[in-house]
Amino acid sequence: MSDPRQDDAIGPGMPAVLSHGMGLDAVASSWPALTLDEVARLLRHYPQVGTVARLNWHSPRPFSSACVADTVSGPVFVKRLLRVIRTADELMDEHRFMAHLQQHGMAVSEVLQASDGNTAHADGDWTYEVQRVGQGVDRYRDATSWTPFASTADAAAAGGALARLHLAARGYDAPARSTKLLASGFTLFNIEDPQGVLSRIGLYMQERPALADYLAQRDWQQEVGRVLLPFHARLSPMLHGLTPLWTHNDWHASNLLWQPHVPAELSTAVATVVDFGLADRTCAVYDLAIAIERNLIEWLALPSMPVNQRGLVHIDQLDAMLDAYEAVRPLSVLEAAALPALLPLAHAEFALSELAYFHGVQKSAENSALAYDTYFLGHAEWFNSDAGEYLLDHLQRRSNHKNKQQES
Repeated sequence: MSDPRQDDAIGPGMPAVLSHGMGLDAVASSWPALTLDEVARLLRHYPQVGTVARLNWHSPRPFSSACVADTVSGPVFVKRLLRVIRTADELMDEHRFMAHLQQHGMAVSEVLQASDGNTAHADGDWTYEVQRVGQGVDRYRDATSWTPFASTADAAAAGGALARLHLAARGYDAPARSTKLLASGFTLFNIEDPQGVLSRIGLYMQERPALADYLAQRDWQQEVGRVLLPFHARLSPMLHGLTPLWTHNDWHASNLLWQPHVPAELSTAVATVVDFGLADRTCAVYDLAIAIERNLIEWLALPSMPVNQRGLVHIDQLDAMLDAYEAVRPLSVLEAAALPALLPLAHAEFALSELAYFHGVQKSAENSALAYDTYFLGHAEWFNSDAGEYLLDHLQRRSNHKNKQQES
């Protein structure tokens, strides 16, 4: 594997870079931090940016290395991924979606073209992208996934912004991505026949040898049948009414830049949407389910509170987010009914792609077991608990209320 020169200076006065771990504690990064010399070499392919002076922030996200670099033309965001995770072509899939959103009035970060005309640059085992730093304040940049909004006002702003993104995404008809690792799609459970789900998982494994190797030691068909297929049975009658749509699929507060002051109109509080690394062709309800799963359930705190977990489910923020979403893009009766049915399955496909990464790339037995037992099975199984049923019942009541309104 090529060496991105970890021995170069990271930047004047920059501390060692830590990453978000799989739990609450920061850990040593899996990948070497971007360095000043490395970024300078990269930016030679982006003459419109000019020279770099310093790196002033390193992202703590665990699956890539990223930083904000001060350049003569202003700050830019630089991200480096292992090429086996994203090729240049795979990165440009999300860049084309971002361009469509921007053309339809959505504020997203601007992806820059290299001198060869591409928006991603490959070098050895690595793939890079460079973006202008978007407008707004990165208030949640150190927040981990599965942490709530700071307020119901932020939840409402995020809901309204997600609805606007879904409206802007209409008409973008690119096929689903072919990305194999760290991908959030809606392909495995988007079929009515439960045997079809098992067949699709089998094909998914064939396309990811590391995943097949890990699951060979697990009775995955029995466990999928026990844990996941009962939830799929609730969802399958509604699948016909979920219109395919390109979506963000990682809608967390940390992927939004915010206005520096809370405005009178909450719908404008989100200034820029960033990080389309998991964007793919799914449907609006799937994206909403991901937004609930990412922001409104404190998964990392659940083990420390084995009972009375309802307090870790933020119903007030949920209502604020969904009310603001529906003020912009009302859900159909069928979509509202599908949301509580889809929510327990929302994280499952990403968990399998994460497992393929942990087992095949990171070679971590601990994280591989975490991805399978806790993320793939455990997150779904939690919805059979008191707190999980409390959340699903609340969404079902919202759905029933919409249905009654429709009938009256």
